Amino acid sequence: MDRREELEKKRLKLAELRRARLERRDALMAPQPTRASTSTPGSTSSRRDLDDLVASLVDRPATPTLTIDGSSDAGSDRGATSSSAVMSPPPYPTESQGGLPHGALPFGGRLIPEFTSVEAVIFDIPPKERVVYNKEVQTVEGSFEPQGPSEEELREQIKEEFAKEEQLRLEILEAERLENEAVVPQEAPELTDEERKSIVQSAEFVDFIDHSSKILERAMTEKYDFMKDYTLGLDDDTEDLNGSRMRLVSSFHDDRWSKNRSVTDVGWSTKHPELLVSSYNKNPLAVNEPDGIVCVWNIHLADRPEFVFHSQSDVLTVRFSDFHPNLIIGGTYSGQILLWDTRAKSLPVLKTHLSVGGHTHPVYALDMVGTQNAHNLVSVSTDGTMCSWQLDMLAQPQETLALDNPSHPTTDEVAVTTLGFPDGETNAFWVGTEEGNVYQANRYGRAQSKAGINTAYSYKGHFGPITGLHFHPLFGPMDFSDLYLTSSVDWTVKLWRKRTHPKLPTPDNAVVHPLYSFETADDYVYDVKWSPTHPAIFGTVEGSGKFEVWNLNLDTEVPVMSTVVGAGKALNKLSWSKDGRHAAIGSSDGHVYVYDIGEMATPRAEDWNVLQRTVNEMISTQTHGNTLGNDY
Repeated sequence: MDRREELEKKRLKLAELRRARLERRDALMAPQPTRASTSTPGSTSSRRDLDDLVASLVDRPATPTLTIDGSSDAGSDRGATSSSAVMSPPPYPTESQGGLPHGALPFGGRLIPEFTSVEAVIFDIPPKERVVYNKEVQTVEGSFEPQGPSEEELREQIKEEFAKEEQLRLEILEAERLENEAVVPQEAPELTDEERKSIVQSAEFVDFIDHSSKILERAMTEKYDFMKDYTLGLDDDTEDLNGSRMRLVSSFHDDRWSKNRSVTDVGWSTKHPELLVSSYNKNPLAVNEPDGIVCVWNIHLADRPEFVFHSQSDVLTVRFSDFHPNLIIGGTYSGQILLWDTRAKSLPVLKTHLSVGGHTHPVYALDMVGTQNAHNLVSVSTDGTMCSWQLDMLAQPQETLALDNPSHPTTDEVAVTTLGFPDGETNAFWVGTEEGNVYQANRYGRAQSKAGINTAYSYKGHFGPITGLHFHPLFGPMDFSDLYLTSSVDWTVKLWRKRTHPKLPTPDNAVVHPLYSFETADDYVYDVKWSPTHPAIFGTVEGSGKFEVWNLNLDTEVPVMSTVVGAGKALNKLSWSKDGRHAAIGSSDGHVYVYDIGEMATPRAEDWNVLQRTVNEMISTQTHGNTLGNDY
């Protein structure tokens, strides 16, 4: 304590010295006051008095006055009084001004002028003496004001003050150093088991560890070879992605969330190309866990998901929002539509009600249509209902449409399993059903058809429930958006061309047959998707565990690439990345696999023309439908 008090006193002394030095400097730099001379404002009044005195002594010219009897007093002394009345010259007009005649008075008398000689008296008065003092008179030696120090003395005094301040500053620094060295670091208190457990289980600690460990794992899983020597050639065992080989990039599985569950759907993020989402059904061996799970995976984080979301029912379909990258939408077995946010917790932020206003059966398909400023979520269910939703208002659908087929021979109910919109279309859509047929429907009524199922055509070709339906993406120099693919449990994939409204009336329920059928599968074909970058490439996944890539420009009989994924379990869903190189595949054992097909995803300029010729050949060989108004 004594050392601290001494240190504080030294600091106060240093501050006092600095303050005194600043005050002295300010005093020296201030301007000196001008000494007052004797010619004060009082001298002005003295000058005025002198002028008045001179004016009173100087004899001013006298003005002649007239008496009553006409005599003049011009020759009398100034200031003398007379017993007779004195009259000043009247202000009457004279003869020269056209007034009275010369010598006449206004009262009838006559003024006789009398000229006399006047002698002027000149007074010689000396001027008043003015005493003026200058600066030299008041600053001579012997002044009673004290003399200040010289410039040299001031310099020496300032140097001494600087030296004292520096010495005091060094003493303070030395005292602080000694004080810090004298402080003995205290050992951290030992935490009890209860305290350690409460810290480890706190939400703040868990969030910090989760966030920090993800960053480290992303960096550690980077596969870039920092020691690569570019002067050497390629290794012999380097995989050739320019040919007919595909490479496994990542495999995602989490024992806590994915174990004993099947992947029901997969999808890529439209904003972040390294993120993909997958949905899962219930785990029959974990009754305390949520029935439905949604996981967001990162290509650079292989051991665990970035986010995990929960649902009270099995999640059958899932997708990222096309216009809000933080939102994830899912359709459940109970018929609910759920909305999760990556900025929130694991529970959904919005969900639809279990009522007759929405779906009451499983929701197997979701799609988004519209633009950034005006878009809707469209959902279909096996209850034969199509609903349109606003993402910020899931309390009730904006519109509900019953998908009935009154021309069906047995039942008018349509159990929808898949949904597809052509690119750029917001009204017309196509649905696949459990019976194996494809129907075209309209959200709104128009000139040639009403809202709902269009009974003019029915696309028949499958002999089992349809599991996948996908329209050709609209890109490139040619428009193939009227082509779409379907997959089914009948072990086939079929290529269709949508029909436009004919110019001539056609009978209801006219049958449209597929352009081509791909029949090389060994099991159920659970999904099919066009490539988003190459016009002639599409991929399929089967129940036998095979992932196949087809290129219609090279071969229509067999796939150009085929591989057995993982342990050979059934593959349920397929999704292409935005660049067309990576395919995400969901397996029935809870794994998500990502494959790279290499440079095959990059199209050539002539691929569109080749595909056009291939499609024209398929149309020319089609044996049915020539009377249906083919407009090719």
